[in-house]
Amino acid sequence: MEQVLLLNATFEPLKVIDWKRAIRLLTLGKVEVLEEYEREIRSVTFAVKLPSVLRLLRFVRYRKREIKFSRLNIYARDGFRCQYCGHKFESQDLTFDHVVPKRYGGKTEWTNIVTSCYRCNRAKGGGSLREAGFKLLKKPRKPDWVPFIMITIGVRSVPDSWRDYLYWNVELEET
Repeated sequence: MEQVLLLNATFEPLKVIDWKRAIRLLTLGKVEVLEEYEREIRSVTFAVKLPSVLRLLRFVRYRKREIKFSRLNIYARDGFRCQYCGHKFESQDLTFDHVVPKRYGGKTEWTNIVTSCYRCNRAKGGGSLREAGFKLLKKPRKPDWVPFIMITIGVRSVPDSWRDYLYWNVELEET
C-alpha cells in the first residue's frame, strides 16, 4: 500500500510513514489530512480515503543530533564551493583538504577540513596556507545545523500530492 508523508505542525517534512501508522494517528486526532489518495480504507463501521500527506497538530521538537562528519556534509557546509578559489562545483569535481597538513599535526576534524577543487588541492599539496600563498574564504567550523538532510525517495516514485511539501535542491524533470 501507499506510504504517507508526515509533516511537522510547521509544514516541515519529518518522515515517511506507512498507511497503518497514518490511520492510527488520524483516529487518535493527532494529525490533519492535507492530501489524500483515491483509495479508501474500509472497516466495519467506517470508510476513509487513504491519506497521502498528514500534518501534526502539535509541534514536535527533536533533540539535536550529533552532526555526522562526512565528505558530503563538509561540501554542504561550504556550499559546494572551493574554499581557496571560491568557485562552485558539482560534488564529483570536489575533494577536501586539511588546512593544517597532517605532517604539521593537522587533524581530520570539522575545524581543519575544507572543501577544495582538485586544481587548488594539487597546487597546495602538503604545504601550509602560507607556503601555497592561499587564503581561506571562511574559517572552517563544526556546523550547529545539519548541513545535508535527505529523504531517500526515487524521484519517479514521489506521489504528485507530496511535491508541494518537499524542498527540492534540483529542478524535477519529467522523464
